[in-house]
Amino acid sequence: MSVLYVTDVRNVTLYSYPGGKLEGSLHHFYIANGECVDKRGDVFVVDLGYGKIFEYVHGGTKRIATLDSPSPDPSGCSIDPTTGDLAVSTLGFGSNATVAIFHHARGTPKTYKSSAFESYWFCGYDDHGNLFVDGLAYPGGTGDFAFAELPKGKDALKTITLDQYIGWPGGVQWDGKYVVVGDQYAPVVYQFSITGSKGTEVSTTTLGGDAYDVAQFYISGRKLVTPNQLGGSKADVLVYKYPRGGSPTKTITDGVRAAHGAVISVAQ
Repeated sequence: MSVLYVTDVRNVTLYSYPGGKLEGSLHHFYIANGECVDKRGDVFVVDLGYGKIFEYVHGGTKRIATLDSPSPDPSGCSIDPTTGDLAVSTLGFGSNATVAIFHHARGTPKTYKSSAFESYWFCGYDDHGNLFVDGLAYPGGTGDFAFAELPKGKDALKTITLDQYIGWPGGVQWDGKYVVVGDQYAPVVYQFSITGSKGTEVSTTTLGGDAYDVAQFYISGRKLVTPNQLGGSKADVLVYKYPRGGSPTKTITDGVRAAHGAVISVAQ
């Protein structure tokens, strides 16, 4: 059975997928935020409050590994499909933000940072092992969006200019053809073609219904699943056709309180 994991601050709720039935929850988090999943179906949960990354096997309830973030406030993560390395983006309290790469998702990470960034929010690998990350730019307090690539095998983040304004950094994911970036200030995700230091918008997926505060979404085939923190009077989880968007095809409310991140784990 495929399992949808939704971070919900103090808990992570588990649902059957695509059915959406509440199957259980994981506990003892401080601020469960971003998530990612590897080829085996192991799920990594980034705890922004504790500064740790917890790993679970598909459908499991016990932590099988705990990693320490090298910088404060880890926010998002992604698994390199070519190596199994784990990337973690951190907010860093505005002064010590880094992108950390854990080799094979273990041990002490190698860290990267750019003078163009104040904080790193979410990250995503493409199928060639290039890492893309969004965040906020220096100087502090401007709230300007920033985007960069860590090309496979390179040791420096390369700033990329996107031709579409993004109000606040949202999720970053490779959809098999394009780099997809969300905007937490608007119910949309944008598909970009990246060439050199430029990103060209090729299409937009508008998320209808009550989508409002869309953070770390997850694309699985022809579906996009997104937690919706402030949808209407309470949070929910919305499922859309991808890349069409429009009205949600499913709304999940059972057990949802302050949803922020989502991934789908497929049993191997």
